[in-house]
Amino acid sequence: MVLFSQDALNPGVRKREVFGWAMYDFANSGYTTVVITAVFAAYFVGGIAQKAEWATFAWTAALSVSYAIVMLTMPSLGAYADLRAAKKRLLMITTAGCVLSTAALALAGPSSVAFAVLLIIVSNTFFAYGESLTAAFLPELARTEALGKVSGWGWAFGYFGGMLALGICLGYVIWAQGRGIPADQFVPVTMLITAVIYGLASLVTFRLLKERAQPNPAASRVGGMKASLAQLRQTFRQARRYKDFMWLLASAVFYQGGVAVAIALAAIYAEQVIGFQPQETMVLIFVLNFAAAGGAFAFGYFQDRIGHKLALGITLVGWIATCVIAAVTTTKGGFWYAAAIAGVCMGSSQSAGRAMAGMFAPKKQLAEFYGLWTFAIRLASIIGPLSYGAITWMTGGDQRTAILSTAVLFAVGLVLLVPVNVLRGRQAALQADTQA
Repeated sequence: MVLFSQDALNPGVRKREVFGWAMYDFANSGYTTVVITAVFAAYFVGGIAQKAEWATFAWTAALSVSYAIVMLTMPSLGAYADLRAAKKRLLMITTAGCVLSTAALALAGPSSVAFAVLLIIVSNTFFAYGESLTAAFLPELARTEALGKVSGWGWAFGYFGGMLALGICLGYVIWAQGRGIPADQFVPVTMLITAVIYGLASLVTFRLLKERAQPNPAASRVGGMKASLAQLRQTFRQARRYKDFMWLLASAVFYQGGVAVAIALAAIYAEQVIGFQPQETMVLIFVLNFAAAGGAFAFGYFQDRIGHKLALGITLVGWIATCVIAAVTTTKGGFWYAAAIAGVCMGSSQSAGRAMAGMFAPKKQLAEFYGLWTFAIRLASIIGPLSYGAITWMTGGDQRTAILSTAVLFAVGLVLLVPVNVLRGRQAALQADTQA
């Protein structure tokens, strides 16, 4: 915790509490790294769906359904968490849901497509809830001028959690393959490993992280969900006041769609198009996470110096280059270059976006605004992977065209970022706080 000074934190916040908050990024990163990116995604296409032409589309469709559920429910859930001061309580519930459903993925085997799809929908929905709720704690912990630094520290620490889970799984897979154990036997064990690490590491968060919000009296006078929906409607009516936040959301819908493609389909592309073997793919994703950790940490400090908007814009240019390189390369070495750039951009772009959302959020509506942020992110996660899967299906499996089209998402996100005025957006949030 010597990576930043006490001056980066709000009064009354101790470094150990920030460590507890960052431990949730550490805990849940194994889910995205092992389940969504490196192991289960490729296993679903090649093992469970038996490499059917519709397999990639089915995978992206399952993720899209979960994202649609989150997109439609998270804003109201966030408003409810604000009114009831229930962020931590809801985080515990959603964590338990994700851990249990991830462990249940161990029961999915060849040809059990429907069962696997159901569990992916359930686990990914709970994961997204937890990701949004933990992000809403950030502005309570860090001073405005240090949001990027603290957010970047959390993202970087999180990637090390993903590397830990993936590293243990990789060691087991190499051991299993050396003894001739097939994928339908060693993949289930990796799901159990991931679930255990997620559950144990999150206990540190629940022990150290405090719920600082106070319940809103409106929640006791009106039914909680009814009050939260009313508050959400009011926020949308006042959207003109928060126009910079709304521009950021519009940008995020597109650029996060591209990020979602990288997360959900990197392993599938590496194995199906470039020719990586499963253990090579796991090493690739491990290194990608290492680069992402470095990118998130370095850009966390960098964006506080040059500005969140410029930092985010730089990463989007890097993402465009990544897509072009991945589309034209035919060698494993060439794909490694694309993966290295993607790793640096992944951590930094997600950290910068989360920090900017925190700057634009009024203090009494943190979970609600991060609920709206999650709405945009999950809409992006539908648009990106589903369009990729549809293009792949319609072109008879041409994933190079699909990955090249992903560059368009980053380009549009970059264009929509231009109207964002960080200072004006921050002033709107401060004005809302003084009127509350």
